[in-house]
Amino acid sequence: MNYQFDRLTKPVFFAAALSVAGMFPAKASAEEITLRSSDGSVNVMGEFLEFTDGNYVIRSDLGDLTISAVGMTCEGAACPDAGRAPVASGEIKIVGSDDIGVGLMPLLMGGYSTYLDALIEFGDTGSDLEMQVNFVADQGYGDPIGGYHVTSKSSGDGFKALLDGSADIAMSVRRVTPDEARALRDAGAGNMISPKQEHIIAVDTKLVLVHPSNPLSSVTVDNLARIFSGEITNWSEVGGPDLPILVVIHGEDTHGTDTGTMSVVQIRVFGGRIPPLPPNYVTAENSDIASDMVAADAGAIAMVGHAFQRGSKVLNLVNYCGLEMVADSFSAKTEEYLLERRFYLYHRADVKGDLIDKFIQYATSEAADEVIAQSGFVDLGVEVRSQAMESPRAKQLLDAEVPDFEANVMREMLAEMTKLDRVSTTFRFRTGSSALDERAILDLERLTKFLEAKPEGTVVAFVGFSDDVGEFDPNRQLSKGRAEQVMAEVQKHAGGRLPHITFAANGFGEISPVACNDGEVGRAINRRVEVWISKA
Repeated sequence: MNYQFDRLTKPVFFAAALSVAGMFPAKASAEEITLRSSDGSVNVMGEFLEFTDGNYVIRSDLGDLTISAVGMTCEGAACPDAGRAPVASGEIKIVGSDDIGVGLMPLLMGGYSTYLDALIEFGDTGSDLEMQVNFVADQGYGDPIGGYHVTSKSSGDGFKALLDGSADIAMSVRRVTPDEARALRDAGAGNMISPKQEHIIAVDTKLVLVHPSNPLSSVTVDNLARIFSGEITNWSEVGGPDLPILVVIHGEDTHGTDTGTMSVVQIRVFGGRIPPLPPNYVTAENSDIASDMVAADAGAIAMVGHAFQRGSKVLNLVNYCGLEMVADSFSAKTEEYLLERRFYLYHRADVKGDLIDKFIQYATSEAADEVIAQSGFVDLGVEVRSQAMESPRAKQLLDAEVPDFEANVMREMLAEMTKLDRVSTTFRFRTGSSALDERAILDLERLTKFLEAKPEGTVVAFVGFSDDVGEFDPNRQLSKGRAEQVMAEVQKHAGGRLPHITFAANGFGEISPVACNDGEVGRAINRRVEVWISKA
């Protein structure tokens, strides 16, 4: 007999028939496979015959069975694609950072269903850290498209799952490390830093949360490090009330585990070292819980992603050279806030399929921007901010005490700021290279689309800045050269799409830093090309 089973509707007969099949132990052979559903309702063993039209055909004690690959995992040497279900018509497994999995994926999947014009069905996984979704074409009236199973763990777990084949896509709040990339390359997964496999979907800031009753408005990076290492244990030591500090630490971020969250904090707050755990700390299973714990305790403090502010208060950060940084969306998009990070999706080059390609195409497109913003994270869409004389940047330049030749450059920059607003698109370069970094590929197209809609005669200036290593004049020339390079890259990418735009390039060298120049992280942030545009 030959039975056709629909994995989305899962009729009672389907479960009953498979249960009967499981009662008869099949003879072990090299051609034998086991099909399991992600929700545990299906577990059937049989001889693999073929995979056709998105279905497995197996020979079991019930006869030849045809079973849809949607939501199924194939186990056994005879499984197509080295033991993994063919993902074009089956289920995609996504593993990695819980900030993405819990904070972003539910709404992103909802937006994806609209993008596909499909009905979305959420399965019951029994866990807040797992999500099962299936899609049916034509708003539910068409054929099953496929499914996605999202498991929220850590960034490091995502790369491990990608390596052992238990994930098709990894979610990460940090870039893949060289060791991880080499291991994946050696396993046949391809070049993980290729634009075809490394995809930036959003940016985020790590917020420093305190209870709403806390009177402080900012904290220095030095004091933040001392609080999280246990050197400071009372708010009165940093100008706050006489109240013990309760440090809330993400359960998987307990100082040294590789989650991406702590990698940002360790590098930019602790200088790369792993601090000791403070005596006054508690752990939270995920960022949701960490935020709730801060909101419930007047002495609590935590560092969580932008989407998890909830009802808590956010402290501004004051860096080592006295610059105060505000954790807003514009600062995140320009990547000038100290505790900023990128959200990535990675996939293996040796695993192909429309379900992977279409989802990544959606997640990196403008169609996903609204959903990402709705999730509380920061999308890659273009914003414009005024550069008025009362802005913090203008005040910084006006108050600076510098030699006359630098003051002349500052006056030149202030004059340009009165005519042009700043666009959030900011170009940076790979370390030690004149090549644009991995985000620039997305920014080139997004900026081009943004400028296409601007009126005739719009002026766009590419404005370069440098760190303070070296002499002032050579640095200014270098910054202008970089601005001219980016202008040429944009014009080349746009082709003939921007004939109505007037382009210009300039450079102001090391003036107007947005980070400290006392370390490579800060210097890399300062080496940038901004985009300025005619005031509306």
